[in-house]
Amino acid sequence: MRWFVRGDIDGFFGLALDNLVQLLLVDALCRHVLGFPDALLYGRVLPGVAVSLLVGNVYYAVQARRLARAEGRTDVCALPYGINTVSLFGHVFLVMLPAKLGAAAAGHEDPVRVAWHAGLAATIGSGLIEFCGSFVADRLRRWTPRAALLATLSGIALGFISLGFLFRTFAHPMVGLPTLGVVMLTYFGRVRFRGNLPGGLVAVAVGVALAWATGLAPVGAAPQGSGVHLPLPVAGELAAALSEGYVLTYLSVIVPMGLFNLVGSLQNIESAEAAGDRFATAPSLAVNGAGSLAAGLFGSVFPTTIYIGHPGWKAMGARAGYSVLNGVFVTLVCTTGTLSAIAWAVPVDAGMAIILWIGIVITAQAFEATPRAHAPAVVMGLLPGVGAWGALMAKNGLRAAGVGGPEGPPFSPALVDAFAATDTWIAGAFALEQGFIFTSMLLAAATVAVIERRFRVAAAWCAAGCALALAGLVHGYRFTPGDTVVDLSPALPWALGYGAVALLFALAPWITTPHDGEGH
Repeated sequence: MRWFVRGDIDGFFGLALDNLVQLLLVDALCRHVLGFPDALLYGRVLPGVAVSLLVGNVYYAVQARRLARAEGRTDVCALPYGINTVSLFGHVFLVMLPAKLGAAAAGHEDPVRVAWHAGLAATIGSGLIEFCGSFVADRLRRWTPRAALLATLSGIALGFISLGFLFRTFAHPMVGLPTLGVVMLTYFGRVRFRGNLPGGLVAVAVGVALAWATGLAPVGAAPQGSGVHLPLPVAGELAAALSEGYVLTYLSVIVPMGLFNLVGSLQNIESAEAAGDRFATAPSLAVNGAGSLAAGLFGSVFPTTIYIGHPGWKAMGARAGYSVLNGVFVTLVCTTGTLSAIAWAVPVDAGMAIILWIGIVITAQAFEATPRAHAPAVVMGLLPGVGAWGALMAKNGLRAAGVGGPEGPPFSPALVDAFAATDTWIAGAFALEQGFIFTSMLLAAATVAVIERRFRVAAAWCAAGCALALAGLVHGYRFTPGDTVVDLSPALPWALGYGAVALLFALAPWITTPHDGEGH
């Protein structure tokens, strides 16, 4: 298999845009929420991001070529890789911002440095969980039905990717709809433009032109270059961060985030196998963990992950080269101060149709790559991810109305009663949001077992749900002034609920009889 093929250009545009969105979020949140100065953001954090992404992108490209050579194929697609969006927000709002505010309240002379140290410690903790978990994750993969692994990804793809970008498409229809049409024509219609122009390139070019014509671009003030910043280890700062006890302080965030990254990456490996590319689980996950560890060592405060979307990139014709191109692109953006220039000239709207298409492909794969009889399990696994996205939308709506702001009312149990008055059971949404990736797997796997009448297996999955609830890894939450966050204490109502269902399934062989008729 060659290093670069034509489809790698399409794949590069899609993956690079996805990574660029994460980088733009990093820039905005670090500067405007955490107050990081340019010297810290451009001199330490972004170069650290570059190292972490280059490590994984190059490895996964080499891995794809090795698999192609071993199997005598030319159609192997490298695993996509980048910053984990959920961890990005989690580290900002659940680790670094509380650390900064606490330091400021205590009169610390440099609260921003405290926030950075807390983020470094959390990133190293997450990386260790990802790396060590790689040696046992293959067993989990063998025990878990494909419907459970793929349905979880589909819920994320449908909610956090497809619906989110669909909203944006119809918010700016003069840009969103024409670019969506280009993507549909080339990828769904399986046609090419004259001159063999890549569909991704055409979509982005059309999007940029329309964005400038309609006033969506340029975005903000003209960029001011920040110079070249090469990545350097921050061993001294990292040692200080680890010695200051932030790992224990924010363990309730680090553990769920690390497990989320581990399981999410595992599911994406399963997604790649369903698309025809079987990568070894342990080294794939170990390198992902190594990427997060490299991030912390070089100053980044954001873990990495194997990305959702492999079937989409593969369908575009991407192979190994798109991963290398993405690593080079991110490195240049993060070390040359050009991120602000890109954000100014190329709005996200210009390429969002590609990301929307990826979400659609991932959702469709969950139904196509699982047995037809397991379709109800896929739907069951979809629901927690969509529900978690709905909870996020509800909270964003509250914040837009001033709730949780400095001058507005805080998030509190009173919100539950207010929503209930409109027959909206927001307490269930808040509970479903916490650990939804585990909930999705449990529900889908239990449903597969029930469909196959393996009731003891279904009972075991529900017992696992009970254990996770007792550990506080699912459903338990508490209110903070501006959010609802995971609470690592026993979530007893949900543990009892899972336990009751486990008992029901365990007794099913004795209290039920098979019934395969048409009636219900």
